[in-house]
Amino acid sequence: MATKILIPYYSAFGHVYHMAQAVAEGVRKVDDVEVKIVRIKEFAEVEKAMSENEYYVKAQEMQSDIPVATHEDLKWADGIIWGIPTRYGSMPAQMKQYLDSAGGLWMNGELEGKATAVFTSTGSIHGGQETTALTSFVPFMHFGMIFVGLPYGENPEQLTSDAVGGSPYSASTVAGPEGGEQPKEVDMTMAGRLGARVAKVAGALKTLR
Repeated sequence: MATKILIPYYSAFGHVYHMAQAVAEGVRKVDDVEVKIVRIKEFAEVEKAMSENEYYVKAQEMQSDIPVATHEDLKWADGIIWGIPTRYGSMPAQMKQYLDSAGGLWMNGELEGKATAVFTSTGSIHGGQETTALTSFVPFMHFGMIFVGLPYGENPEQLTSDAVGGSPYSASTVAGPEGGEQPKEVDMTMAGRLGARVAKVAGALKTLR
């Protein structure tokens, strides 16, 4: 039976959405896998507040065909790779609410033993590239998931002084202060490697559950 990988993400301006596509491509390079991309539902208040921002509106329209994430998706998956943009160094409220409302899955241990990982986007190099992944690690541990990083041995591009994403904790990209940057090719490559790594780990863990 195929290893099932879920990619739930939240993306206001499309950067994490594009990274999610690269992660999925990496997953598909592993034999006998099935991958599903789902988006975290936006708050109605944010949609209203941002309705005059053309970049936000275009990004949301671009993602309109992606199904909204449910808790059943989490139960379906053997491995989960989260697309989490930073908000003040940690996950945004939209993602936190999705996790907070999954208490039933926590109580029943339904995510225990599943491989998990993070990819992120920040406005600047020091805007939360590492802290977003590290702080996300905490609730995932409460759910009993097994965190998968992105080591230098598999991802030598992150050993650089260039303004690119990537760390041992997650794949990432720098959107720029105004959100005008797009993920660089190297960022997408790192995202794909993370997808493949999680798919392999999830497949191995599946045999133990």
